Amino acid sequence: MNSLKDTVIVACGTLAPELKYIKNKKILEIEKILYTKPGRHEVPTELEFELVKKINIAKKYSSKILVLYGSQYCYINTKDPYRKIDDIIGEQGKNINRIDATHCIDMLASKKQREEIASNLAGTSKVCWLTPGWILFKQFVFQDWDKAKANENFPKHTGGAILLDAIGFWDSYSLKNPEKILEFSDWMGIQIIPFKTSIDRFINLLSSA
Repeated sequence: MNSLKDTVIVACGTLAPELKYIKNKKILEIEKILYTKPGRHEVPTELEFELVKKINIAKKYSSKILVLYGSQYCYINTKDPYRKIDDIIGEQGKNINRIDATHCIDMLASKKQREEIASNLAGTSKVCWLTPGWILFKQFVFQDWDKAKANENFPKHTGGAILLDAIGFWDSYSLKNPEKILEFSDWMGIQIIPFKTSIDRFINLLSSA
């Protein structure tokens, strides 16, 4: 078993389904995971506060910390566009690494993989991407979004919303909560298309980090 036992993970809450799956299946030996509130990319000041807070807690357990946030899309500070998430992490001290990915979608499927998936499922039509966490925590991920904002953003993705499912989430969730799936799909105004992918990319990124 690969081990991250001496490393504390600080992760966006949207990644909780995948991390719990990896830990429960004993794919990786993970000692401790601290989660920030999901969807804080909508509120960058809150994201920075939450991330720093969790890193400081993580320091109490280990000198090695791995942050699971992407480099490009998770933190966009409109007031200070040159400030990046790596700046925040770097200010917290040594031995704090970040996973090598642009965002949570990229942690599950690389750009090339996403292009192939989108082409197979939607041809040349534009698609948006979902993970199980985006569905489970949609009230946080899409905080303060009303129907008008949803109509402004989602329908242009004429190829639908592709759910990257690396943990067998869809079969169970859609069976138990069909009304929630329909409600979310109606709110977005596009179809949700589940796609079973492998957890291997996420595991490899965790191990190499």
